[in-house]
Amino acid sequence: MGLGHNEPMETLAWMQAKLPEFLKDLEAFVRRESPSKDLKGLMEAAAFLEEAFGPLQGRLSRKDTPLGPILLLKREGEGAPVLVLCHYDTVHPRGSFPEPFRVERDRAVGPGVYDMKGGIVALLYALRHAEATGRKLPPLEILFTPDEEIGSQESRPLIEAAARKARAVLVLEPPTSEGDLKVARKGVGLYRLKALGKAAHQGVEPEKGVNAILELAHQIVRVAALEDRAKGTTLGPNVVAGGTVSNVVAEEAWVEIDLRAWTLEEVKRVEEGLKNLTPILPGARLELSGGLNRPPMEPTAESLALFEKARAIGEALGLSLRPGRVGGGSDGNFTAALGVPTLDGLGLFGGDAHQKTEYVVVSEIPRRVALLAELLYAL
Repeated sequence: MGLGHNEPMETLAWMQAKLPEFLKDLEAFVRRESPSKDLKGLMEAAAFLEEAFGPLQGRLSRKDTPLGPILLLKREGEGAPVLVLCHYDTVHPRGSFPEPFRVERDRAVGPGVYDMKGGIVALLYALRHAEATGRKLPPLEILFTPDEEIGSQESRPLIEAAARKARAVLVLEPPTSEGDLKVARKGVGLYRLKALGKAAHQGVEPEKGVNAILELAHQIVRVAALEDRAKGTTLGPNVVAGGTVSNVVAEEAWVEIDLRAWTLEEVKRVEEGLKNLTPILPGARLELSGGLNRPPMEPTAESLALFEKARAIGEALGLSLRPGRVGGGSDGNFTAALGVPTLDGLGLFGGDAHQKTEYVVVSEIPRRVALLAELLYAL
């Protein structure tokens, strides 16, 4: 059913009127600094979420985990639910910003304001709009997770279980730096390649040793050769260590490898290549560990149809949205890999994620919140 052009504009006007209130809530949330693994900070941020979302329609439940509380807000309705994914942990250690929240001209600056506390406050106002106007929302399951920035170890099983019964997944990570939504993300693989040699005295009998560092040096060149930049596949041998002291032939050495690829096919090709590495030096051995941390988020006809819905709403709001592709992973990678239509990047417009200048553009907040609200109404 097509929307009248007046509805998105009415929603936008409502959001614009609420902007001062929105900024107060955003400030309160951002000031409760919640770096991953900082349980005190995560508890304080979870308490904000309970205060803010608790009074809304639906049932808010909580599961305490070793990495912080996972909150679930469920709103009943007809048919399969729409799953909304939000993480409230940030990458910034407490005190990283001279002032945890400040507004400079048209920028609100603070830890996690863009990635992704702003997206969570946007959702709060989208739901408040629905309750204030009586507009109909689909059944919703909203997950607030504390561990996305460190790989979603605790949250992943809950995310995947919820996704399996969802009709669509919306991820409230921020849009691209150009303001586009995200339909594709690279998969992330983390591997460790260890070379094992044999120790010997470097001065007395070096010939009895097998140098693991030298073996690893040969292998790193082979690892790098598995890259395919034309296909967007990159391999970073970015951490290396080995040996004990300079007068002993190195018995062990290892390298940590970061793999990024757009498709599962490419991941499999690289993994095959890594598994097929054979030692060069007589007497050396190789051990490979690790694997795929987040599968690639590959666009499907269904996820592109979901994007198309958002694009049409964006157009009615004066936003020109394109289907963006980004190299970083999110929790959307998990849901897309299960074949559930997934649309990411529905948070606030801004920039400098993971930097000490992280910001959102204040004047663009109402349009992004209106986009999210109208997309929920359209599902």
